[in-house]
Amino acid sequence: MDIYQLALRPLLFNILQADPEQVHRSALDYLATLDRSKTFGSDILKASWRQWFCLADPRLEQTLWGKNFPNPIGLAAGFDKDGVAPGIWPTLGFGFAELGTVTYHPQAGNEKPRLFRLPNDLAALNRMGFNNLGSESMAARLIDRAPSPYPLGINLGKSKVTDEADAATDYAGSFQRLQNCGDYFVVNVSSPNTPGLRNLQAVDMLAKIVTAMQQVNHQLPILVKIAPDLAWEDIAAVVELSQNMGLAGIIATNTTIDKAPLTTKILPETGNLLVDEAGGISGAPLRDRSTAVIRYIYQTSQGRLPIIGVGGVFSADDAWDKITAGASLVQLYTGWTYQGPWTVLRILQGLLNKLEAHGLENIEQAIGFHKHFTNGSAEKNQVNPKT
Repeated sequence: MDIYQLALRPLLFNILQADPEQVHRSALDYLATLDRSKTFGSDILKASWRQWFCLADPRLEQTLWGKNFPNPIGLAAGFDKDGVAPGIWPTLGFGFAELGTVTYHPQAGNEKPRLFRLPNDLAALNRMGFNNLGSESMAARLIDRAPSPYPLGINLGKSKVTDEADAATDYAGSFQRLQNCGDYFVVNVSSPNTPGLRNLQAVDMLAKIVTAMQQVNHQLPILVKIAPDLAWEDIAAVVELSQNMGLAGIIATNTTIDKAPLTTKILPETGNLLVDEAGGISGAPLRDRSTAVIRYIYQTSQGRLPIIGVGGVFSADDAWDKITAGASLVQLYTGWTYQGPWTVLRILQGLLNKLEAHGLENIEQAIGFHKHFTNGSAEKNQVNPKT
């Protein structure tokens, strides 16, 4: 436990009962101000954060898409939607960060309230609706920044006002604006909060989007982010498309609309059963499903398609499960907001302990290597899609 979990989180969650979106906005505004500040005091604070929250060890490094990742733990898309604090994330221990989701047209998102804590389940319900200032605004903000010393991803979504038939043009337009601002780009076709968006996961629609983006710039790494609720055969189809079209990888997974484990839960803010509320669930209830999807992608692609694993990561054990299932990198969002700024440090320390315990020299050796013992022997974990 730390000061965040002992004092600050109970204050915000229980005593003040602060609105989650307002807390998020206030925290991000502060981080953005600190990121831009060049004063002596801000430099001292950022240096202190590097001492408190960061861990550098060559065993945690790896190179993907020609970029060095100092560690495998990244900030997931959704926290810094408009890229207002891109330089602050490494001071909090992250090895990379993903900005967005950003759309071609600015949009306000869905009606409030649209973000809800589920603390008893270590989860959150969100129906934000890609609220952001648009890709033109993000490009103007990022283009003049000094090159980032660590990888930045940019997550692209479809504008709500854009018809499904014009989705490829919408994604490609944002990509064109931002192509000089990010190290990798993500086609987000899996948020449940934009009507019809998940239809774009169908391989014919996805192929049109990828083709349009590759015509803009075929050299930059492009990944696709999928939903945890896809059927196994649909996931296999996305894997095949990704390999055939030269995609750089898959992010598994977005939030889930499967609220069956929370059937009896009531959302206090509305008085409605959770299963009747729109939006996607993130956090602990998503953990096992996202890991199973990672394992399935890894085996289906024979380990040749890099995977970024996200969903329900709170601890080193959670991150290790996703890495050994096949994820090269792991992202946090809900777990970080619940566990606080020391979370990344604790996970990285735990991953080093895991490497030592399993006799592995570096994190790359752990990718897809889930040890279990059968008749006294250690074997690669085999995928069971039904797990």
